[in-house]
Amino acid sequence: MNPQELTLLEHMEELRKRLFFVAIFFVLALFAGFYTAKPIIRHIQRSDLAASFSMNAFSPADPLTVYLQMTFIIAAVIVSPILLYQLWAFITPGLHDKERKATLKYIPYAFVLGIGGMAFAYFILFPFVMRFMTELSSDLNITQTIGINEFFSFLLKLVVPFGILFQLPVVTLFVARLGIINPKLMIKFRKYAYFVLIVISVLLAPPDFVSNIIIAIPLFILYEVSIVISRIGYRKYEKAEAARVLQEEERERELQVEELLEQQRKQMEQMNS
Repeated sequence: MNPQELTLLEHMEELRKRLFFVAIFFVLALFAGFYTAKPIIRHIQRSDLAASFSMNAFSPADPLTVYLQMTFIIAAVIVSPILLYQLWAFITPGLHDKERKATLKYIPYAFVLGIGGMAFAYFILFPFVMRFMTELSSDLNITQTIGINEFFSFLLKLVVPFGILFQLPVVTLFVARLGIINPKLMIKFRKYAYFVLIVISVLLAPPDFVSNIIIAIPLFILYEVSIVISRIGYRKYEKAEAARVLQEEERERELQVEELLEQQRKQMEQMNS
């Protein structure tokens, strides 16, 4: 059956199968995360920033919570290329072969940008935010007692969203390539997008104007880069649409010629009979 002719229920069934396939791989990735979470947690604890704090467990379940959180994040990172591929395979059945091959190339870039976003948050943003918190506590004569669960929860709260947000240019290129958005629309709604990004920076950063700006600036840059990239994707979409229209017009002309030839053939047969 042509993918374009599937009913809504059949589309939902296909999506369910693809998500089930991803879930199986996620369970397998959990085993990898289970064995790699411990060395990663220890590596973070040995870092210069974390070593300056005394990690405390305020609940018997805190170490297990941290261990499971890290296991889950590792598994999510491992399975993310498979998830992106399954989403691509679900969304693009109506595209031409060239378009499918072109958009398939975006998956590795999305994965690399996601890792880059997490690295940016871990090596640059997180140390800055923690130094700000420490200096503020010192200025206020407050002794910080850091819980290991709170430390890692705060770290993941900052790192994971940036891993997702850094994929914005590739996502924009993909949807622009499909003709869903265009750069003019993104420019038109730029001020609203900036407002949303500011809200995100406030949620991710402490209630400090400087921290909010430092987090918001890379998000603004990502949005502007996405606009530039969307122009590339949308131009390719317009070229593909123009080529598709030409093919349809050529096909219609061929059908008309075939109909005329068929009519002439019938007329010749009637004249000869």
